[in-house]
Amino acid sequence: MAITTEQIKELREATGAGILDCRKALEQANGDFDKAVDFLREKGLATAAKRADRDASEGTVELYSHGNGRVGVMVEVNCETDFVARSEPFRHFAHELALQIAAAAPRYIRAEDIPEVELEREREVARRRAIEEGKPEAIHERIIAGRLEKFKDEVSLLRQTYIRDEGVKIEQLLMQNVAAIGENIVIRRFARWELGESTK
Repeated sequence: MAITTEQIKELREATGAGILDCRKALEQANGDFDKAVDFLREKGLATAAKRADRDASEGTVELYSHGNGRVGVMVEVNCETDFVARSEPFRHFAHELALQIAAAAPRYIRAEDIPEVELEREREVARRRAIEEGKPEAIHERIIAGRLEKFKDEVSLLRQTYIRDEGVKIEQLLMQNVAAIGENIVIRRFARWELGESTK
């Protein structure tokens, strides 16, 4: 099947991938746009994984204020070069992260960052709920494990669903940006403040 310039252009606009990569993806997918997008995503994720061990010491600190100053977010996002740190796609990604943090209120970057004492407390809450709901004891551990995973999805930034696209997790969004920008990107740290919240 002949791949048209229009198809390549459309795929390039949708994915941000290079012209040759778009042509190859469309050829692999026999002109099927959705399959070509999937092919590019898989290729991009594989490339992003290879870049993960590269040093990322440049970047930006993105500040965001929401609701007339009711919520404030500061997030540090790092990349490999100053050139990329100043680029529009990188700045846009940092801004999207700040919006995500403001809207979804994660407490940690990764699930591995959650302290064991907090996970244990959630296990205990889930255990008590299973008993109160009269669930059979034989399935308590499965219920607890499921609720613990749900908790991790809620409080870990990388496991959260992207506020602009329910089909994408923040970790996938990060990998897509690594693939598109061509450098390792690291979400280093963030802070979120909400007016009137109590400090611990």
